[in-house]
Amino acid sequence: MANSQMTPGIVAGRLPATAYSDNFDDLHPPYDGHEAHVAADRCYFCYDAPCVTACPTSIDIPLFIRQIATDMPEAAAKTIFEQNILGGMCARVCPTETLCEEACVREAAEGKPVEIGRLQRHATDTLMARGIHPFERGAPTGKRVAVVGAGPAGLSCAHRLAMKGHDVVLFDARPKAGGLNEFGIASYKTPGGFAQAEVDWLLKIGGITVELGAALGQGLSLDELTGQYDAVFLGIGLAGVNALRAEGEEKENVRDAVDFISELRQASDLSTLPIGRNVVVIGGGMTAVDAAVQAKLLGAENVTMAYRRGRDRMSASEFEQDLAAQKGVRIIHHAQPVAVHGNGAVREVEFEYTTDGPNGLEPTGETFRIPADQVFKAIGQRLEGAPEGITLEGSKIAVTGAGRTILAKVWAGGDCAAGGDDLTVTAVAEGRDAAEDIHTVLMGG
Repeated sequence: MANSQMTPGIVAGRLPATAYSDNFDDLHPPYDGHEAHVAADRCYFCYDAPCVTACPTSIDIPLFIRQIATDMPEAAAKTIFEQNILGGMCARVCPTETLCEEACVREAAEGKPVEIGRLQRHATDTLMARGIHPFERGAPTGKRVAVVGAGPAGLSCAHRLAMKGHDVVLFDARPKAGGLNEFGIASYKTPGGFAQAEVDWLLKIGGITVELGAALGQGLSLDELTGQYDAVFLGIGLAGVNALRAEGEEKENVRDAVDFISELRQASDLSTLPIGRNVVVIGGGMTAVDAAVQAKLLGAENVTMAYRRGRDRMSASEFEQDLAAQKGVRIIHHAQPVAVHGNGAVREVEFEYTTDGPNGLEPTGETFRIPADQVFKAIGQRLEGAPEGITLEGSKIAVTGAGRTILAKVWAGGDCAAGGDDLTVTAVAEGRDAAEDIHTVLMGG
């Protein structure tokens, strides 16, 4: 940190002190009671509602909205939590514009969907604010399950297992539980320490012991876990970041975007975070948008996102892309990095334009350079240190059914498992479904 503050072009405190709280305020302020009623009244309460099919956790959306409309927000929250125990976080970070709200009949008819995400937040926040946990732990089964990784998949799995009466030990390598919810999502999406408050609330179910600072290969081995526990769930995420494969990417101030976001999320005073005058973010997903927007909100003068394909191929939703543009981020499409220039530290990034040809992505030979004090890599993550004996599919853990791996006592879910789409809500669904399958096996089903 000290070295970064001494680097020309990278300084802390670029903005007036009051600007930080304004810039990182809640992206979508919560509804008050009247606003929630008005929004709920727009729902058609469809039979076989397409929004439910579009939700990875299959929440009964028409039911919970009807419960809000009839002054029962706590009942609405329980409807949500029965399917998605992290419904409060998902209400804040889910790309609802490409999931439930895109499927909304109002969207098709009027171009303006029911704001399902904000209604979900209204319900879940109402219940959580009262300190109520809507579920009780089941009768003890005598079975012990190890859950490795306290991110969305691991938390969801652990909670459902505890509901079934199993004893759960939840391991995580970091000093806090929460995974990407705590360390990897833009601060303006979850202000006020919500990620940790949600973890604390979830653990009220009982039966879950949290052990931090423990990871596979760092105090834990899969062989030992399978010997000591009746089942093991792996929700270890993706710790590695893909390389740029560009000359000079090892230069100073070329960083992983996830590390930048994590540092920002854990900072007690945002004005102390150094940021460059010219920032370049490479990638086209949600992490790239989060890094680029937050760099701008910290006071970077020029922030550029560069993506090697077209706008329609970006994994960040149109809403996220538009948000970046609204905050002053320049987005360049069809540009891939070929070299990082500078004497020790980065000063420019050289890109080459690309085109989608008959053989896939093809370079055009035309290059250009962008000044850069800092470069953030957001080009995807990979599994690091795959557990011994686990079969991989591509670069992720191969699973069948509800997260079963090739090992009889081991399940996996979330970003580390093949087949998902790297969304919080999908990880929650996979953790929940794996827990149900683990319970069935442990109970002799």
